[in-house]
This record gives sequence, C-alpha cells and structure tokens, in this order.
Amino acid sequence: MIIDVRSPGEFATGHVRGSVNIPLDRFAQVIAEAVPDKSAPVILCCASGGRSGMACNYMQRMGYQQVSNGGSAGAVSMQFGLPIDRL
Repeated sequence: MIIDVRSPGEFATGHVRGSVNIPLDRFAQVIAEAVPDKSAPVILCCASGGRSGMACNYMQRMGYQQVSNGGSAGAVSMQFGLPIDRL
C-alpha cells in the first residue's frame, strides 16, 4: 500500500497510481482504520519526504512493522515503475 500524506490539492496535481491520500493533518485520526493490519507493507510519500517521515515515525510508534518513507511521490513512482496520475 502506498499512502500519500500531502493535502488533497497537492495529491490532485500528481500522485502515484494506486496510492491513497491521507493528509498528514488527519493521519492520526484515520490510519488505524485505513490500515488495520499492522504487519502489512506500507510506503509513505509526500512532496519531499519530510511529512511522510513524520507519518512513518508515527506508524512505527503505533506498532506497524513494515512501514517505510519512500520520500517524494516522484521517487516512489520511479522506484516501483508506477505512473503519476492527475485528478
């Protein structure tokens, strides 16, 4: 699962195909429902890696075992060979 923690407006301008938008300002309230399996692999991304790093640390403190900061959406797109979609 790829989670983009940017704002909905940023997400709309370009995001990794198949990624889910959970803005950082709502992240703590919805992540347990969005990802109930704490052993599921999760890659977080944003514009530069700063916000996704904060979300990654939060998930690790919550007990998620396979969570990583992918950095920017562009970096995740290139790493996994997934296109960038726009809304």
